[in-house]
Amino acid sequence: MAAKNRTWEDKVRKVVPYVAGEQPKDANIIKLNTNENPYPPSEKVREAMEQLAEEADLLRLYPDMDATALVDALAQYLHVDSSRIFVGVGSDDVLALSFMTFFCGGGTLLFPDITYSFYKVWASLYRIPYRTVPLTQDMRIDPAAFKAGPEDGELAGIILPNPNAPTGVEAPQADIEAILQANPACVVIVDEAYVDFGAESALPLLEKYDNLLIVQTFSKSRSMAGLRIGYAVGNEKLIGFLKDVKFSFNSYTLGRPSILMGTASVKDEVYFRETTEKIAKTREWFSGELDRLGFVHPQSRANFVFAKHPAHTGEELLQKLRANGILVRHFAQPGISDYLRITIGRPEQMKEVVRVLEEIL
Repeated sequence: MAAKNRTWEDKVRKVVPYVAGEQPKDANIIKLNTNENPYPPSEKVREAMEQLAEEADLLRLYPDMDATALVDALAQYLHVDSSRIFVGVGSDDVLALSFMTFFCGGGTLLFPDITYSFYKVWASLYRIPYRTVPLTQDMRIDPAAFKAGPEDGELAGIILPNPNAPTGVEAPQADIEAILQANPACVVIVDEAYVDFGAESALPLLEKYDNLLIVQTFSKSRSMAGLRIGYAVGNEKLIGFLKDVKFSFNSYTLGRPSILMGTASVKDEVYFRETTEKIAKTREWFSGELDRLGFVHPQSRANFVFAKHPAHTGEELLQKLRANGILVRHFAQPGISDYLRITIGRPEQMKEVVRVLEEIL
């Protein structure tokens, strides 16, 4: 019996895509839903833009496929060899390529059950079996739980953000090391998108564990979400495998503007430190105000706070804040549906959030 004829649509790979935070058109909205930096990039980035305008004729040429200037600047900043750095179009690009490179060899991928929702999307896209690991009652990662269970067979790998998103909770370096020690046969990726706001990086562990890959981004702490720059740091062999996959897709991922302005940003460490410290200071003030208003929230080491109020649902607070011109992020997920993730903006913006919350409550 002949098989039923299939249409082209039956042969398409279908996935449930990641849903990004809303990007409103109204400039008067206080936008605290996508963890963007409220401060502008370094003045050196502006100078690099002016240099780019003067060299506009060079845009007819392909950029440096190795992004050498940016890689070398990052290597100097991180005190590692340039061969240990991989750059891509935002950390999402770096992570997606890492999933394809390191997690497609069979076995089960592990990541927290409350975490960056893109992990499930990539696992689905690349047909990687995965299992989510529950957080503890206080929203912490339990390092002992990140090991192969009877249902897993071998592990394809492990990925976790530190600080976690959307909770903002930091896992101490000892917990990261415990996971690495227990899983030497797979790659462990630590996604450090928010590490610059007061958390401890796992970078020192690179000298002890050759299966560790650390991913960071320019989108948050360097105020450059619009340029899409991300990078990974690992041993030379891991980075070599990543480059092989990248060059099998597209050799010229970062454009000349991103390379030039990204390099300028890395070279202005003073401004970088000033900006991240201002955000951390505002976060601590805002956290104290949430405490005063009766909110419950874990201690955040990111540029956002994850909070709920015992007398109001998350959806209710989301809509009332929105009605007052304030956008925050809400996740309709079991266990966290009453929480709101509130990005830390400028002090005057956070004071307005507190004022509106006082009226709502």
